[in-house]
Amino acid sequence: MKRNLLFSFLLFIGLLNFNCSNTDTSIGTKSSAELLGTTNYQAISYGGYRQISRDNVPSVEDIKEDLAILAALDIKLLRTYNTQQFAHAANLLKAIKELKQERNDFEMYVMLGAWIDCKGAWTDSPNHEEESLENNTAEIEAAIKLANTYPDIVKIIAVGNEAMVKWAASYYVQPKTILKWVNYLQEQKKGGQIPPDTWITSSDNFASWGGGDELYHVEDLEKLIKAVDFISLHTYPFHDTHYNNEFWGVPEKEEQLSKKEQIKAAMIRARDYAILQYETTANYVKSLGIEKTIHIGETGWSTTSNSFYGKDGSHAADEYKEKLYHDHMRAWTTEKGIRCFYFEAFDEQWKDAGNPQGSENHFGLINLKGEAKYTLWDKVDAGVFKGLKRGDKSISKTFNGNEQALMNAILAPPFSRAPSDYDIKTINEDRAIGDAVSEDQYVILHDQITPDEKNQATYPSAGLKLNAWEGTCTIKMQSDNSIEVITGTGDWWGAALELQAEGKGENLAAFENGTLHFELKGDTKSSVEIGFQTGVYNKGTQTNNFVVFGPNQKNAISNDWQSFSIKMTDLNKGANLKDVTSVLFFRGADQFDGKSIFVRNVYYSKE
Repeated sequence: MKRNLLFSFLLFIGLLNFNCSNTDTSIGTKSSAELLGTTNYQAISYGGYRQISRDNVPSVEDIKEDLAILAALDIKLLRTYNTQQFAHAANLLKAIKELKQERNDFEMYVMLGAWIDCKGAWTDSPNHEEESLENNTAEIEAAIKLANTYPDIVKIIAVGNEAMVKWAASYYVQPKTILKWVNYLQEQKKGGQIPPDTWITSSDNFASWGGGDELYHVEDLEKLIKAVDFISLHTYPFHDTHYNNEFWGVPEKEEQLSKKEQIKAAMIRARDYAILQYETTANYVKSLGIEKTIHIGETGWSTTSNSFYGKDGSHAADEYKEKLYHDHMRAWTTEKGIRCFYFEAFDEQWKDAGNPQGSENHFGLINLKGEAKYTLWDKVDAGVFKGLKRGDKSISKTFNGNEQALMNAILAPPFSRAPSDYDIKTINEDRAIGDAVSEDQYVILHDQITPDEKNQATYPSAGLKLNAWEGTCTIKMQSDNSIEVITGTGDWWGAALELQAEGKGENLAAFENGTLHFELKGDTKSSVEIGFQTGVYNKGTQTNNFVVFGPNQKNAISNDWQSFSIKMTDLNKGANLKDVTSVLFFRGADQFDGKSIFVRNVYYSKE
């Protein structure tokens, strides 16, 4: 009798354990392979910050509102960016756990991002060969802790976000740093310190994964590709409507089409441009003899811009184009079995806090007023968001649902045959871009030095464009042949004199030991980086070469004209002088005040 009772008890416990295990498997414990291997699990990038500073972290209740909205869209996989610098990731995981406890049908998983910086990141002297060891260690250790605390939610850890791409000039690291932490996490997984089903990757620009310039084709990248469980690739045709726009403008054969048809054709080309970047990366990986799955860690389209992508730029930013791009990319990735972490779920205003209409603030599918953009109008009509709110606002449509008003607000891309608008037109027409500059002086603009047959001086080989980056400041010619830069008031303002040569640069290799000369004055109290750029931003090859001007610096800006002669060896931060793409640039470093800088008589000399 006792034996039968004991057997019955053990059988009951066994059945109880089996039932609990079976319940966990059906909801909340999908494997990483299942999440990334089936179209049933759509993915999106999620920040959810509602204020102008990330110091105001969304609360658990705020996040639960967002999660309910995303779940209604059948989103099952979210991507985050930091682990410990802000409380966002911890709040998100707590919110998911609570919703799973409250709702038996709730299912959500996370690709947890660990931010990686170089030594001296976000200072005047970033050291890209070394890492910010204390910060990076804290990020990785926090990722391990969160993965162990929420093993049924955290399924992927991404080491770094665009941390290897060279245009991330304030913080990028070499592949060896990412490789170190990926290997560390893989060893932790093998040793049982993190759940065995946690997949490890890094999320970076396509060029950083070998799909662009050969500059990135280094041994440590090959090792990294072998070490990750999959590649998380970023592609942004939106940005290249300005930086590399050969796919964007309306060709002559399409000029007679309606605005809507011109846009549809351009968005097909934008999709194909993204596919090309994906395929060039895949081809590079295959060339190494490596079989590795590639998913898209980020791609998206902004709906508002008051600079490069708006009415005075490429005309790219609007809700109609966002919908076309979103739908094209979802259809293509679904067909190919690729997971796409679309960027992003909600607009966030901290990214360009000083410029509310800046494009970086407007990549979301839902805006800060709780309005679903055109991409999601059909979901509103279908009642998907019924009963759901963000803050005190129900989810409604932008433009009050008036499609004609939306269409009236959009612009077709500019005609491809429209001539470039050079601001500095003095050029050397006898030299092709890329040919070595042999003269002793390379003159940008100068009142006394005029290149002619008798002296050893030359103008640039193409026209120059005065380019204020993302509309973050203002740069313009003055009547006295000087250039004024009205500085920005927020992070990342900058401007440049860019060579208009379709991504090709001037060959100034002969000036390696030479000097950059200019006269400068201004009333700004900002600290400003001044120098030249090599390489191309969208290819990930750009290098900013500069010295810092400003208060408490060796070089100061005063209200009176001063002459400066800066040695190229002092400016050079690893430049390829055969590819000088901006012959002069300015970028805010500190104490942004919106006041002015003036520059004139700019030239390079070999001595």
